[in-house]
Amino acid sequence: MIRFVYTSSSVKPFSNDELLLLLDRARRNNSKLGITGMLLYKDGEFMQALEGDEAQVHSLSAQIAKDPRHKEIMTVLDSPCTEREFPDWSMGFRNLNDMAPQEVPGYSTFLDSPLRAHTFVNNPALCRKLLLLFKTKPVGV
Repeated sequence: MIRFVYTSSSVKPFSNDELLLLLDRARRNNSKLGITGMLLYKDGEFMQALEGDEAQVHSLSAQIAKDPRHKEIMTVLDSPCTEREFPDWSMGFRNLNDMAPQEVPGYSTFLDSPLRAHTFVNNPALCRKLLLLFKTKPVGV
């Protein structure tokens, strides 16, 4: 099993309806593939964690990389794991635009940072910390 995390920029900002459609499709597909994870969205930027069978996760990440709705796809983490961090979610989700970072338990100034690879690539632990902040409270849009 592996954990794969990437960031990307949307070609254009996603509306709430577009985010709901994306989330619904991701949840259906991930359930079929046995993949779990978390998706964060902020100011046209995505961060997504995918967990599951290595071949399935890499196949899905290759499909995601071909999606014309986003660009600047950067891998932040691609490593083996022994257990899932998001075992109960085919895809947890949080739209960070709909919240004041200071209201998040465990707030620190890194929540004010964009979801760009350069923020996290040299510190995957920070990326993991951000994703896990929302483990207990994923929501729709």
